[in-house]
Amino acid sequence: MHNQNHPPPLPLHRRWVRRRAWPNRVFAVVYASAIAALVFRHTTHLLTSHSTLVSLTMLLADVILAFMWFTHQGFRMNPVRRKTFPENLPEDGTGFPAMDVFICTADPEKEPPMVAVNTALSTLAFDYPTEKLSVYLSDDGGSKVTLFAFVEAAKFAKEWIPYCKENRIMDRSPEAYFSSDYACFPRTHEIKVMYESMKAKVEKGDINNVYEETNVFNQWDANFTRQNHPTVIKVLLDGTEESDVLGHAVPNLIYLRVSEAMTNAPIILTLDCDMYSNHPKTPLKALCYFLDPSTDSNKIAFVQFPQIFQGIKEDDIYGAEFKFIFQINMAGFDGLLGPSHVGTGCFFRRQVFYGGPSSGTLEQTQTQSIRSNKVLDRCHEVASCDFEAQTKWGYELGYRYGSMIEDFNTGYHLHCNGWRSVFCLPKRPAFVGTAPRNLHDLLNQTQRWSMGLLDMNFSKYSPLNHGLKHLTFFQSMCYIHYIFWPIWCIPLLIYSLLPQLALIHSFPIFPKVSDPWFLLYGLLFVGAYGQDFLEYKLGGGTTRGWYNNQRAWMIRSLSSYTFAIIEYTSTKLWASPAVFNVTSKVVDQEASTRYENGMMEFGVESLFFYPISVAALHNLIALIFGVVGVLKHGGLEDLFMQFLLVGFGVVNSWPIYQAMVFRSDPGKMPLKITLTSVAIASMLNLVAPFAF
Repeated sequence: MHNQNHPPPLPLHRRWVRRRAWPNRVFAVVYASAIAALVFRHTTHLLTSHSTLVSLTMLLADVILAFMWFTHQGFRMNPVRRKTFPENLPEDGTGFPAMDVFICTADPEKEPPMVAVNTALSTLAFDYPTEKLSVYLSDDGGSKVTLFAFVEAAKFAKEWIPYCKENRIMDRSPEAYFSSDYACFPRTHEIKVMYESMKAKVEKGDINNVYEETNVFNQWDANFTRQNHPTVIKVLLDGTEESDVLGHAVPNLIYLRVSEAMTNAPIILTLDCDMYSNHPKTPLKALCYFLDPSTDSNKIAFVQFPQIFQGIKEDDIYGAEFKFIFQINMAGFDGLLGPSHVGTGCFFRRQVFYGGPSSGTLEQTQTQSIRSNKVLDRCHEVASCDFEAQTKWGYELGYRYGSMIEDFNTGYHLHCNGWRSVFCLPKRPAFVGTAPRNLHDLLNQTQRWSMGLLDMNFSKYSPLNHGLKHLTFFQSMCYIHYIFWPIWCIPLLIYSLLPQLALIHSFPIFPKVSDPWFLLYGLLFVGAYGQDFLEYKLGGGTTRGWYNNQRAWMIRSLSSYTFAIIEYTSTKLWASPAVFNVTSKVVDQEASTRYENGMMEFGVESLFFYPISVAALHNLIALIFGVVGVLKHGGLEDLFMQFLLVGFGVVNSWPIYQAMVFRSDPGKMPLKITLTSVAIASMLNLVAPFAF
């Protein structure tokens, strides 16, 4: 019983299991039974088949599809929802831990400096005690232009931060704010003019004007390269010495990620350079989990917010929102040990990078001035390229470097080490970023992810062995599902080629309509697609958006997953290093206009476009030959399922036919790819007689 003079603390968050959990479990049992029946049918059919090769190939495709479905069930067993109550935290910030914000950028050409500037300004203006907030820019590209942009941003921040807080602005990214239907306050016009002036100066890149203020730019000499250059550290704002235009202290702003040596805050927020804050109280929502006395909060390693993207049309023609990965599956992860880490929008407990849940506290230890010689000397030492050499950092401690999916890898290892995590999905997105708005960039991005997943799959820490030993069964299944992501290409390639070849030659490979097994195939198709559709709709998506998402999945499977396996295999056979390509954040206005009109962007001679073009044409040829064959010889009942499959492929391929034949804009399919794909699709018919 609580003492009447000391009432129980108010709750900071609530968690409940979603209503779909039990229906998901029942459906999983029913669907698994149907899969078992399908495997039985395949086995018996092998004994009577006239083409063992065809039967074995179709069995392989269905076994992989069944495996991927089975591993996906981990996300569906216990999906949860959460709600935070930041209003129950102390209004004056008493007891709040210090917080370091890491903003990462790598290439000023693909990630314009003003994008990173807006992200930094949106976090500098958090509704959080300024004396406990520090923002660091980690510039992997070592760009003089980026540093110049942040020198200018530091000046503007002294105007922008008090303007936002005085007027309780929600959009604290200046670009987002002034691009919206913003309200006018006494200094709005003046602030806008200042922002536009800063933006113009940065985009012009007139760096010579700041040489008088700082000599840090002298380090960019003839020997300075992105791969080999001296350590550049610059304190742009020091909260202990500087104030804004109203005389209030400002947060710290530092160029280079050296927070342990400077502020050593117990909480770390990681952000991509384009992922600006969309709600000033987001840090308080994260604290609702780290500080909640009613839960086992000391085991929470990180609080992950979803990646939400600006500028994506509601119907999302590329599936670039990745709603299943960043939202729907995350709710399923959250009902187990917690979500995976997705690289951005994540609040970490610093302690997790140094050990397990039983070690450390949320205490800040750095007390010296961040501009002191001792601190700066230590920063240069920490930032040197050989500081971590011959240590466990990056491999057994800290962030797991050396991978194309270091974020996913880091979260996985934290879970294996006994930590938990939390998924926070507020109604108003906490952070908003930029997604690829052309197909080539999207496929390049997913190929990079796929190669990282393959590398994780074949490592000694693979979820298939290490994960099953250290995680719960369903949590392991979730991670296993992702590391096998690229093998989607195998059944998709088979289903895009073999049934079509069989239809061209009037060779049935599925049960005829009157066969009871026909109902089983129908149940499996409708069941899988129906559940997928229901989850997408319950996650806030549209029907058209779901349709585009499943089409995008097929395109990725045929292209980026296929080439990921090919490139990963070649890097292992010839020991060549994989190349990390930064996804461009630059907006092409003409391409954006086509995107707004629902037109897919091809336009470049990319290898990615060959398999999807060949598959599209192959389906069309099969449909034409199939119709002609049935009209001449009959047999529709035997070939009906193949007609359904090929028709489905043709309908999904409409944007590709459109890009090949009906478009003349720069985003159309290159003529070389079209002609080559026609030749390959035609030649496929030559191999068909050897298979049947």
